[in-house]
This record gives sequence, C-alpha cells and structure tokens, in this order.
Amino acid sequence: MLSPKRIRWRKQHRNFDKGKALRGTRVSFGDIGLKTMEHGRITNRQIEAARVAIMRHLKRGGKVYIRIFPDKPYTSKPAETRMGKGKGTPEGYVAPVKPGRVMFEVSGVNLNRAREAMLLAAQKLPVKAKIEERGS
Repeated sequence: MLSPKRIRWRKQHRNFDKGKALRGTRVSFGDIGLKTMEHGRITNRQIEAARVAIMRHLKRGGKVYIRIFPDKPYTSKPAETRMGKGKGTPEGYVAPVKPGRVMFEVSGVNLNRAREAMLLAAQKLPVKAKIEERGS
C-alpha cells in the first residue's frame, strides 16, 4: 500500500473542493490515461485496487504509471463518542483529486486492451473518470 515515509504534521485540514486541477492534466508518460471528472479523495487501498485491476487485465504486459500519491492523512473518531475532546486519530492516507487530474497512465500495449483496463480501474474508484489518449 502507498503511504508517505514521513509527514511533517500528523493531522491536516480537509481539502478545499473548488476549482479544476492545474497540474497533471495531460497524458505525459503513457499512451492512454484515466482522468477524473469530479472532486474526491482516493485512499491508498482504492489506488492499489485500481492498479491491480489494470495489471491483471494487461496480464502484466506494458507499463502502468500512477500519477497520484496518498500523502494527506484523514482522521476519524471512535464510534459512540461524545462531541468535543479534539480531533480524532489518523486512520489512513488519501490523495485529494480535482477535475482534470490524470490518475493512471498505460504504455506499451494495444490501445483497445488498455482502454478496457482503464474502464476496470475506473470502477474501483469513488470518482467519475474518463479515458483520454495522448495528444487529444
């Protein structure tokens, strides 16, 4: 699972869901990519599930690029806890994404096969996504 080696602050504010992605909006490394269409927070488990789905469909051929990294901690308080008494403990890490962000890219395989793999990966993610080819 992806997680940062060390972080500067144990707890962070939630991300601000406004605007479009400024960086990482083009397919740069591969031939085809999976681009998000809405705001969301993608956990390390979801990223791993999407990666596994792509790799299994491609039968370990080609190269998969993961363009997002879960470096933002999210917290939660225990069930049946009264209000107050501070913020909860860190539970895991998420990658906040904005519309237009390319999350995964694939190169070195047939485009139709890569497109099918991207559709499988999109089903594993909590945000709407579209498939985009390089240079389009």
